[in-house]
Amino acid sequence: MDELPDGSADALQEYIDTHHEFLSWLGVTVEQLERGCAVMAIPYDRKLTNVPWTGSEDDTHHPIQGGVAATLTDTAGGMALRGELDNPLTAGMATINLNVNYLEAARGDLTATAEVTRAGKTVGVSEILLESERDGETTPVALATGAYRLFRA
Repeated sequence: MDELPDGSADALQEYIDTHHEFLSWLGVTVEQLERGCAVMAIPYDRKLTNVPWTGSEDDTHHPIQGGVAATLTDTAGGMALRGELDNPLTAGMATINLNVNYLEAARGDLTATAEVTRAGKTVGVSEILLESERDGETTPVALATGAYRLFRA
């Protein structure tokens, strides 16, 4: 199968920014997109954290809410499979299962690196490493596996 068309990462970013309000609100960026691999990121933002109920306004980096991390892993895992579809830009897919194993709290920018494990006729599987970067230090914060229904027609 051929590589993804030139400009696919830019096209996906444009789609997120102009048509996908949830991913846009999260601040999702497409760092890399190629057949079998996707790297996507979300910058740290206090609105995405588990801020203590005390209403603390200090600059401490509170942990990012786990659902935000899961959303990024799910999105990157699916995007890594795009190159396995007959028409990567228009064919569909849906998440069948997402298993996220959290290793520790994320307190900085998030980056998800997804690699295709297998792409069958109707089901694809990706493995995703989620890392958090803060003050120049990168820490693994979750390992995930996603299974996706591939709609090839």
